[in-house]
Amino acid sequence: MHTSAFPPSLLDVNGKGLGAFPPACTTAQIGDLGWNLLAEDVSLPVAVLDETRVAHNLQWMQAFMAAYGVKLAPHGKTTMSPALFQRQLAGGAWGITLANAPQVRAAYHHGVRRIIMANQLVGRANMAIIAELLSDPDFTFYCCVDSAANVAALGAYFAEQGLRLPILIELGVPGGRNGVRNDAQLRTVLEAIAEWPEALALAGIEVYEGVLPDEASIRLFLQRAVGALKLLAAEHRLRTDGPAILTGAGSAWFDIVAEEFSGVNIGSPLDIVLRPGCYLSHDVGIYRSSAERINTHNPVAREHAPGLLPALQVWAYVQSIPEPGRAIIALGKRDAAFDAGLPSPATTFRPGGDAAAPRKAPAHWVLTAMMDQHAFMSIESNDDIQVGDMIAFDISHPCLTFDKWRQVLLVDEHYRVTDVAETFF
Repeated sequence: MHTSAFPPSLLDVNGKGLGAFPPACTTAQIGDLGWNLLAEDVSLPVAVLDETRVAHNLQWMQAFMAAYGVKLAPHGKTTMSPALFQRQLAGGAWGITLANAPQVRAAYHHGVRRIIMANQLVGRANMAIIAELLSDPDFTFYCCVDSAANVAALGAYFAEQGLRLPILIELGVPGGRNGVRNDAQLRTVLEAIAEWPEALALAGIEVYEGVLPDEASIRLFLQRAVGALKLLAAEHRLRTDGPAILTGAGSAWFDIVAEEFSGVNIGSPLDIVLRPGCYLSHDVGIYRSSAERINTHNPVAREHAPGLLPALQVWAYVQSIPEPGRAIIALGKRDAAFDAGLPSPATTFRPGGDAAAPRKAPAHWVLTAMMDQHAFMSIESNDDIQVGDMIAFDISHPCLTFDKWRQVLLVDEHYRVTDVAETFF
């Protein structure tokens, strides 16, 4: 079932992670081709999403947000897949978060009409991209500011275009990423915004808490954000032609953000928007540990057990067993993230007419190194493994796996290919 609300495109002639498809085949036709991963209808290596787990993760996160009365704008830079954006929006997401102007343009041209750019809009060409999109009255957009210099540049440009740009003040912490560090900087930015009442509309406060090391420091930072928003409201600095925005939350601490932001009252309409992006695919690495913490300590998560499930895998062939104790896998840095731990062998399958079902990979199978197109896997001499076997690898850090694929396949519980999610990195 093709899930996109926009015309499907022709499949990439590059064909990485695809089978032999007919000429002029489109993404909408993938589910009708009858491909099955285990029948070797698909070229390996291939990145796949488990349909059932994706559906579970969509429903789980939406239920979590609803329990706190907050809105969800998942960070789309994780997948950069408009087909997956549409699933998130259809599942109840308020909008989509993105990181830069070209990403915003890609999402807009694939049907997304409410976007937070959780970053500063810097540079005339980037401003021009957003200005073109803002000519559509049905498009809602917010970006961040944290300096008087950026405010002045935005004010001058959008005044020249006869447009009014909604902006969010980003708060930051010493040693972190962007964001005003203290009250003096905040006052400087506010004074700069006041110079451009016709071109800039101050909508609220944005934070990213993921640069902080622990829950205590994160809670203090979030409380600072609430205080800053209440100050803006008390000083009548917020726009009056739409609700104010209070937004934060990456994929690791969204529960703490929900707890701190939920129920904030500034005496006027307010949208509280959380932005986790990796929940759709989840992983078995850096986000699994966060999920374990959330499932243990958060009462809403406990009520909605099971929690998020890893849905993204990369399948690859055993390419060579050149010496005892080592198998070479046709999987490399061009195929899977390696910055937060190497992929982990999860399932193995031997193709053939009398092939049994996939089985759990032995615990002692471990990747020890990766090159561009090869991975080194430690095995034992008596292992049942041979060239041509298929191995599914779980991954850590989905963002840097998705960006290596132009198409990610969705498969059902029988490994039948049901759809394809194109990416636009």
